[in-house]
Amino acid sequence: MAVGLSGFAFGVTSAGSGLTVLQTCALSLLVFTGASQFALVGALAGGGNPFTAAAGAFFLGVRNAFYGLRLSQLLALPRAVRPFAAQWVIDETTAVALAQPTRRSVRIGFTVTGLTLYVLWNLTTLLGALGAEAIGDTDAWGLDAAGPAVFLALLAPMLRSTTERAVAGIAVVLGLGLLPVLPAGVPVLVAALAAPAVLWAEGRRRGRTDAGAQDDMPEEDR
Repeated sequence: MAVGLSGFAFGVTSAGSGLTVLQTCALSLLVFTGASQFALVGALAGGGNPFTAAAGAFFLGVRNAFYGLRLSQLLALPRAVRPFAAQWVIDETTAVALAQPTRRSVRIGFTVTGLTLYVLWNLTTLLGALGAEAIGDTDAWGLDAAGPAVFLALLAPMLRSTTERAVAGIAVVLGLGLLPVLPAGVPVLVAALAAPAVLWAEGRRRGRTDAGAQDDMPEEDR
C-alpha cells in the first residue's frame, strides 16, 4: 500500500511538473528508485538545470550500489542474470532479502518483492500521471506536496538516535537555507554534507572522551 501510494504521488508530481505521461512512465520503468525520481522531477519543477537535477538523483541512488555489494553475496546469481536483478535492488528488496535465513529464501524474497513492487510502482505511476492530466492544475490541489509528505512520514520513525536527529536537522537547515540562493537541485546536494559533518564531530567527541578516560586511569592499567 505504501509503495502504491508513493507511485501514485510520483505520477501526479511528475505530470504536474511538466513531464509527459510517457516521460513519467519511462522514469519509473528505467530508474525504479523513488527517492531519485522525486528528486529529479522536484528539481526540474523548480526550474533547475537538468544536469544538476540528474546529479541529485544520481547521488540519492548511490546507496543501491552498496546494497548490491551485499546482495550479490547472498543471492549468488548466475552472471547472465545479475544485470536484470540489479534493476530490483532497492530499499524494500534489500530489507526482505537480508531478513531471510537461507539462500533459497533470500532468492524467493528478493524475486517476489522485486517483481510485485516493480509492477505496482509502474502501474500506480501511470494512474497518477493520467490522474494529474484529468484534474488539471495539480498545484491548486496541493498534490505537489505529496512526495515530500510521503518521505517525511517514512523518515520520521527512523530518527531514533541523537546522531540521526542531528543529521536530519542540519540537512533541513542547509536545504531550506540555501534554497533561495542556489539553483534548484543544488541545495539537496549540499544538504547531504550533513551526514559526514555530524559523523566527523561525533568521532572527535568520542576521541576526546577516550583520551580523557585514559588520562584518569592508573598508570599500571594503561
